Amino acid sequence: MTKSITDDLKSGALVYHRLPRPGKLEIQATKPLGNQRDLALAYSPGVAAACEAIVADPAQAAELTIRANLVAVVSNGTAVLGLGDIGPLAGKPVMEGKAVLFKKFAGIDVFDIEIDAREVDRIVDVVAALEPTFGGINLEDIKAPECFEVERRLRERMGIPVFHDDQHGTAIIVAAAVTNALALMGKSIEDVKIVASGAGAAAIACLNLLRELGARVENIWVSDIEGVVYKGREKLMDPYKAVYAKDTNARTLGDIIGDADIFLGLSAAGVLKPEMVQRMAAGPLIMALANPNPEIMPEEARAAKPDAMICTGRSDYPNQVNNVLCFPYIFRGALDCGATAINEPMKLAAVRAIAGLAREAPSDVVARAYGGEVGTFGAGNLIPSPFDPRLILRIAPAVAKAAMETGVATRPIADFKAYEAELSRFVFRSGLLMKPVFDKARQNPKRVIYAEGEDERILRAAQVVVEEGLAFPVLIGRPAVVEQRLERFGLSLKPGKDFELIDPQSDPRYRDYVATYHDRTGRKGVTPDAARTIIRTSNSAIAAVALERGDADAMICGVEGRFTTHLRHIRQVIGLKEGANGLAALSLLITSKGPLFLADTHVTADPSPDELADMVCTAAEHVRRFGLEPKIALVSHSDFGSHDDDQVVKMQKALKIIRERAPGLEVEGEMHADSALLPELRERVFPQSRLQGVANVLIMPNMSAANIAFQVIKVLADALPVGPILVGQARPAHILTASVTARGVVNMTALAVVEAQEQDEERNL
Repeated sequence: MTKSITDDLKSGALVYHRLPRPGKLEIQATKPLGNQRDLALAYSPGVAAACEAIVADPAQAAELTIRANLVAVVSNGTAVLGLGDIGPLAGKPVMEGKAVLFKKFAGIDVFDIEIDAREVDRIVDVVAALEPTFGGINLEDIKAPECFEVERRLRERMGIPVFHDDQHGTAIIVAAAVTNALALMGKSIEDVKIVASGAGAAAIACLNLLRELGARVENIWVSDIEGVVYKGREKLMDPYKAVYAKDTNARTLGDIIGDADIFLGLSAAGVLKPEMVQRMAAGPLIMALANPNPEIMPEEARAAKPDAMICTGRSDYPNQVNNVLCFPYIFRGALDCGATAINEPMKLAAVRAIAGLAREAPSDVVARAYGGEVGTFGAGNLIPSPFDPRLILRIAPAVAKAAMETGVATRPIADFKAYEAELSRFVFRSGLLMKPVFDKARQNPKRVIYAEGEDERILRAAQVVVEEGLAFPVLIGRPAVVEQRLERFGLSLKPGKDFELIDPQSDPRYRDYVATYHDRTGRKGVTPDAARTIIRTSNSAIAAVALERGDADAMICGVEGRFTTHLRHIRQVIGLKEGANGLAALSLLITSKGPLFLADTHVTADPSPDELADMVCTAAEHVRRFGLEPKIALVSHSDFGSHDDDQVVKMQKALKIIRERAPGLEVEGEMHADSALLPELRERVFPQSRLQGVANVLIMPNMSAANIAFQVIKVLADALPVGPILVGQARPAHILTASVTARGVVNMTALAVVEAQEQDEERNL
């Protein structure tokens, strides 16, 4: 973990954890406490009714408390990934991170519990005593071999699921990858030779689960830091790895790798040498899972064995083995059916669900999210992406069904169709909505010009953009100022190498830029003298001209100055795309209940029906870039004809134009905002609505309504804003606002790059 962290990332991570308040978690009330009666219901005397109900029937705790959706992430900090035995206090940030993943991916609440206990007896006693509080226990970062005994004894003592993710999460994903690799090999798991490097908790769990799938122990060979695990070896042995000990004279990994069909690496960087790979069987599966640097780099493995299938633990290579693929969804399914354990059939159900999803054709939504680059099942796609939104829809029901079939479900699910519909609410609610946009941007980075290149937020964003491979920055700014600020902020960017710098005072292209600007604006009242002054003094004008001339592929401006001033340069120089009636601003809010787009928040004060129709169609294009199907509501003070005035008529005309122009679009209106967001209310008011489910795009009748709604929701919902996203312009040009953060600049950069990629694709058709 620490080897790959740069100074910039380290500094940013500390700021991220420290501000605006320490840590990554908080506890929020889920019920109102707005008056004396609420207080009486929540605490004394009303709470006694809930207590008495649980005394009479303990199962009522699942309906009256948070317990059925609450998991403890428990660690003693003795085996923190990449850091080792750093202790429980230093391990707390990792456990908070695990808690965030549970919540973001599967809506599961977590208390992270770091315990100062190293002895198995004490760990077991402490954790077992917590059973009344939690619906499940996730053991984390406890060193082997103690972790095996801790889990075994807790499973015997506790009536709730106990799951050591370091073991079983990795094992489940490995087993899914092996299942699919064997299908491609045309081999049976009973016959293949498996060689493991590493014999810690994860490695032993992987081998044990592969045995559950049919692998034979006589075909499994294990090597660790002391060499081959052989019969009679005494150093660093324990009963768990002794199962795999062989009666052999082989002592090194190189001695046992010959003719191996599968290499399982959970050890250290560089231990698998190219010459070892060459001696493996034809078309092998190489799982080099050491982090941050694998046992062999994929390029080296492929050079040694071109037909090898390769998995790593890294996100920058295909087939990433990442525990987030399964643990949130396994717990989701187990909690929802009241499972008393996570047993082997439940794990195998997860294996089959993950392997099966990899074989499915990518959905249209996923394909759009990843820019049409999502590959079909094969050597490079043995396992799904950790961010495939269908994971929860496949794994949680499979786990719940297995729990029911094996008799460990205390609250069996009666209607799985309804259950799967309920699970769908978690899809795209994770706050990781930008992930597919970032992935597509990395596939073909573009040149993005930043008008305010001296601003701290732009410089920090440029550092991230370069490190993440999202784009090549072009900064407008004075060289001495940019250099001095890079040094002050501790950034490592180098002009000419990491970014291009345009000096607004002395760039040799000044005359050409003036000529282009005057050519675009000469019939709009701009004289040659005025054009020279504007290009000398307006960075957003320079950026717009650079974009128009092809010196950049996209532009970002607006962190300083007035929105309308930047907008004027984009209107005059970039202009409208073919067929567009005007520009609009689409703003995204990522809330705890999912993403919500609003328009027009910044551009047109009172849009016409045609402009509203344009807005809807172009907004739909942008929404699909996030892998979402647009569900659009035309919002008004009128609810399906309850009022009749000019603003209402305007929205009704807009709807008619939209349906003529885009008949397949899921759009409805005019309606109240609550009708848009509450399907059950809309069903009562207007049951024949074409809009199904919760709207994710709200089109407002005017800019005042849109901007006010945006600002109110942002603050009250503590939502993450993205944008504004300018729509309707001929080239990717976006105007941010003075409140934007460096993170916001990075998000908009990725969006602008994807937009530029799509324009290139359209031109090449």
